[in-house]
Amino acid sequence: MTPDEVFAALHREADAICGARLFTVTVLDRKANLARRAYSSHPSDYPVTGTKPMGSNDWTEKVLEHGETFVANQTAEFSRYFVDYELINELGCEAAVNIPVSKEGLVVGTVNILDKAGHFTQQRVTVLKQMVADAQTGLLAAFDDVQLEENI
Repeated sequence: MTPDEVFAALHREADAICGARLFTVTVLDRKANLARRAYSSHPSDYPVTGTKPMGSNDWTEKVLEHGETFVANQTAEFSRYFVDYELINELGCEAAVNIPVSKEGLVVGTVNILDKAGHFTQQRVTVLKQMVADAQTGLLAAFDDVQLEENI
């Protein structure tokens, strides 16, 4: 399967499990300190071309350094980390969950699911984390096939 097929299948599964108004997958290039959006359910709003610096803040520390899932059920909980929060809100999303994907103890990417305010209950987050864990082998293979250069 191509990376797009792997990510699209995971998107469909997340949507079927609990809904996913916005679904993206990000792959990290730690050597270059860059992140690339490798899949987007809304490619016109969130294209998959190019890269951006990984940055450094509490979200980065929690998700990318400690491998912990980030859950925010209202815009105020993520707006300080996501500079595009107004666009996120325009898409009908006021809640976000970012699930890290690790290889050999190092986070190499994230699965990002956004939906309406209050959407990510503890039960939904548990099921989504298990979904990502179950897909880890395919995700890691897909991550390896994603081009990380800036001019793609």
